[in-house]
Amino acid sequence: MSSSDLAATVFIPTYRGARYIEDLVRSVFAQAYDRDFEVLVYDTDSGDESPAILRRLADEFGDRFRWKSIAKQDFSHGRTRAAAALDARGEFVAFLTQDATPANGRWLYELLKPFELNEKIVAVLGKQQPRPDAIPMLKSEIELVFAGFGPDLGTILFYKDDFVDSQGAYDVVSFYSDVNSAARRGFLVDQINYRDVPYAEDQLFGRDVIDAGYIKAYAPRANVLHSNEIPLADYKHRMFDETLGLRQVGVPVQTPSVRVVARMVVGGVVRDAKKILRDPSYSRKRKLYWLAMNPLFHLERWRGVRLAADAPLDDESVRDAFSLERRQAREDQAH
Repeated sequence: MSSSDLAATVFIPTYRGARYIEDLVRSVFAQAYDRDFEVLVYDTDSGDESPAILRRLADEFGDRFRWKSIAKQDFSHGRTRAAAALDARGEFVAFLTQDATPANGRWLYELLKPFELNEKIVAVLGKQQPRPDAIPMLKSEIELVFAGFGPDLGTILFYKDDFVDSQGAYDVVSFYSDVNSAARRGFLVDQINYRDVPYAEDQLFGRDVIDAGYIKAYAPRANVLHSNEIPLADYKHRMFDETLGLRQVGVPVQTPSVRVVARMVVGGVVRDAKKILRDPSYSRKRKLYWLAMNPLFHLERWRGVRLAADAPLDDESVRDAFSLERRQAREDQAH
């Protein structure tokens, strides 16, 4: 299959992704899309069953599926996606994470359709919806974020103009997530690609696109099931990585006061408790469990945010102490 025949490359970076990766790849190949596309996977030296699963998928799908392994020290969220854009053979590059599974058979069609509207549309953001058994706090966050972008009936366009006159408006207009997104490959290769940053590469890319005068589209019907299932013990460290990553790429993050944190925790716990009691996805036993555990997730979230907001950007010892990604890297080296 030549590159000129391919409409899209679907890129998926994996790391210890055995839980979802096979279902994800099969879901992508089952898409109702009338043009040819490929799946490209970079696996970051996973120590689980991911490589064996990827080898099996390569045998099954042939030249429509490509994958390679990269060393942990060679991975960064921005650099790896930029490299994938160069390696891609499709006219468009769709980006998924290993735990984001298309929610329907028209995901790829809906994700790429907005590019036909205007040549200045260079990037498309798809919708995320939480998995039914997700942590309640994460369910609420995902639902609130994507409800704020507009209804699910059609495509919404975001661009920078005089109306974007506050940091809050700019943050909404430039918001981007490569959990579920797509971009023109030519734009990535020749004009603006992902920057070589360890974290928050998607938020930086979204800002670069908007600041350069291009248009970002939101395609709510291109939805995926996604929710990070993180143990409570790791949640503070995950939020530390995410918040510090935002600061490192220039996104302003203010340290929330104890009073603000208390208000956010109490408000979130009350909001989530109501949802937990009404949620048919949880059994009675699971509802009781989450009513007890969900407040702890809220506390750990804000502990991580405060740590990262106060941390000196050039203090590597702080990152070594609190970063989840660095801890995982040390664990990999030990094995």
